[in-house]
Amino acid sequence: MTSTETTLSSPAEPPQGPAAVADRRRWFALAIVMTAAFMDLVDVTIVNIAIPSIQRDEGASFSQIQWITAGYALAFAAGLITGGRLGDIHGRKRLFLVGIGGFTIASALCGFAANPEMLVASRILQGGMAALMVPQVLSIVHATFPAHERGKVFGLFGAVVGLGAVSGPLLGALLTEWNLFGLEWRPIFLINLPVGIAALILGRRFISESKAPKALKLDLVGVALVTLGLLMLLYPLTRGRELGWPLWGYVSMGGAFLVFAALVAYERRKAARDGSPLVELSLFKVKSFAAGIAVQTVFGVGLGIFFLVWTLYMQVGLGWSPLRAGLTGVPFSIAVSAAAGMSVQLLVPRFGRKVLQAGALIMAAGVLLYIWESERYGLSIASWQMALPLVVMGAGMGFIVAPLTDAVLSEVPREHSGSASGLINTVQQMGNALGLGLVSVVFFGEIGDRLTPAQVGPAFVNGFQHALGWVVAVMVAIFLLMFALPKRPAQHVEGAEDTAVGEQESANPAEGAPVSGSEPALTG
Repeated sequence: MTSTETTLSSPAEPPQGPAAVADRRRWFALAIVMTAAFMDLVDVTIVNIAIPSIQRDEGASFSQIQWITAGYALAFAAGLITGGRLGDIHGRKRLFLVGIGGFTIASALCGFAANPEMLVASRILQGGMAALMVPQVLSIVHATFPAHERGKVFGLFGAVVGLGAVSGPLLGALLTEWNLFGLEWRPIFLINLPVGIAALILGRRFISESKAPKALKLDLVGVALVTLGLLMLLYPLTRGRELGWPLWGYVSMGGAFLVFAALVAYERRKAARDGSPLVELSLFKVKSFAAGIAVQTVFGVGLGIFFLVWTLYMQVGLGWSPLRAGLTGVPFSIAVSAAAGMSVQLLVPRFGRKVLQAGALIMAAGVLLYIWESERYGLSIASWQMALPLVVMGAGMGFIVAPLTDAVLSEVPREHSGSASGLINTVQQMGNALGLGLVSVVFFGEIGDRLTPAQVGPAFVNGFQHALGWVVAVMVAIFLLMFALPKRPAQHVEGAEDTAVGEQESANPAEGAPVSGSEPALTG
């Protein structure tokens, strides 16, 4: 153990000298990885608000519009587990920098796309690069900060989620409305360039490298099976309605579950043989992790349905401008941000799991209120009339997003933090892609294909209400699944995880595990 680590792990006195510098470095590193997470979140929401403009300016079909969002989610979901494992093997800092560099390049390609096909391809590349970048965010946080500090850090993460939700629609609306340099919607992607370059430069300087303490190998068979299974499930869902729901689509979706079963069997053998599986199945023996993964998946389905349908409802159905639609969403985003910080800092330590369950019920109540208002006011609904249901929905979502991440990772061993982070993000994105695919069924299937201008508004309002009914069902399912979560996250039970981690790390100093409260071991 180095003198720096000894100083940092002592709670008796604040770090001084080189230790103080190291302590500041980890907070700079946190700011950098949070900026990358923010950029990813903004990129999703900023695209949603600009979709009607892209459709109009590029002549994109509804299928291509779905692929601009779902293609990103597919590539993201398919690559996240691999991205997390590569970070464990080759270093989280290294993979983070590769990912953010590739994400920046892909953003430039999206911004200069010559047609809808190129835009879809660039979005798929962007999703693949995000899959390398995003798992490292939670991995770096998990490896850098001890358990007693992670509640505060995940509270900040929840605030960043809310800020991204606020900034994305507003920024997308403003950039689309301003039509800078005659580029129309393209600046929504080009704005990533200066942010990505700055994060790349600062990340090289301030982020400390960390790896899994044991030497691991990339499980290429596992990578192939995960990717194949996800594509077999999600591709037919996304294109099924457009193609008339062909038989091969149902065969593909059914076959996906056989692929996942083969993956589980193979990963068990792989773990027994050399200890380097792609999916660390032992994580699912951790009750909080397994339950949280189920909640994350279903939650992603609800969000995937809501956000795309909501955008189309306001801009196509109601005929609002991108700016008006973006401003209408501000109360929702502020409520998410405020509730996320409050839930982690104040409510979860006192009430535990009940906070997350209350969040699911509150969000369901907000959606029901939104359905009622949409039905009552129809095409004449005003932005201010949407404020109350959006604030209620945002508060419910805020009570879920930040503490859920904390709860899922709270009992995960640090050496598997990359794999766990990849799995968390994968299932959420898989759920999101499933939700986007279901938009074909629950929204486009409801509005019909050939509408006269007079029919568009009423049809979109009706489709919106139908889709939101599905979101309510998702929230009820989440509430029930949350009974499987522990009543309180481990770090809130008399510092249990701190003690366990401290004992484990004291017993295994040779493995290079980071000392509680220190920077991660510099293994690469």
